[in-house]
Amino acid sequence: MNLDKISVVILAAGLGTRLRNFRGGKTNKILLEINGTPMIVKQIEQLTSWGFSTNNIICVTNPDIHESIEEVVNEQFSSEVKYVIQPEPLGIAHAFSYSKDLISSEYVLLVLGDNFFEKNPFLTSRLNNEVVSNIFTKRVHNPQDFGVIEVSGDKVISLEEKPLIPSSDLAVVGLYLYKSEIFNKINMLEPSNRGEYEITDLNRSLITSGGIVYHEIEGWWIDAGTPDRIIDLEKRML
Repeated sequence: MNLDKISVVILAAGLGTRLRNFRGGKTNKILLEINGTPMIVKQIEQLTSWGFSTNNIICVTNPDIHESIEEVVNEQFSSEVKYVIQPEPLGIAHAFSYSKDLISSEYVLLVLGDNFFEKNPFLTSRLNNEVVSNIFTKRVHNPQDFGVIEVSGDKVISLEEKPLIPSSDLAVVGLYLYKSEIFNKINMLEPSNRGEYEITDLNRSLITSGGIVYHEIEGWWIDAGTPDRIIDLEKRML
């Protein structure tokens, strides 16, 4: 699988409510600086270091920060990166759906803009090109804070979002490789109790058909959505 031929969608539309007062609250989470570099730029640098091409990257933003993100990214990467706007915050799967018209490759990688990794997951995972979705997981001490999968052998048998009593310690990280047919599944989703189109529901819809497999990543993973995690990320990236 040639990574430089795969479309990459970075979700950068989140409101970052848990970081509203962090460092003065003067900017959106995805524009916060990590050791002097905006988070969105750090994310693109991470992806290109893995082998993905900036020409295939699509940023999903929101109306309030679209121009700021485009300005910051274009300053670093010229105008190679493409952009779409999620007009209202209706969930990860909803945001992902707005990239559909810009996808021309067989595969598309969805990455949450605030997720960072010590090691390239694509060097340590044997991807399965027979299924619709390859998801990535990490064993954690606090699985109740994340989406969690239950497995039997190499099969995913259940998937829950932030369960009170987790069925395992395998957290789903913010990195998902799909075949582009996944957009047909998004169109079939119903909104959750909180009125959003959930990525967990999207992945769960693939379990019965066996259309989803998982890979455990090596090295650290940080979902930089809180002040403590951002500080931890900065230390690890020094």
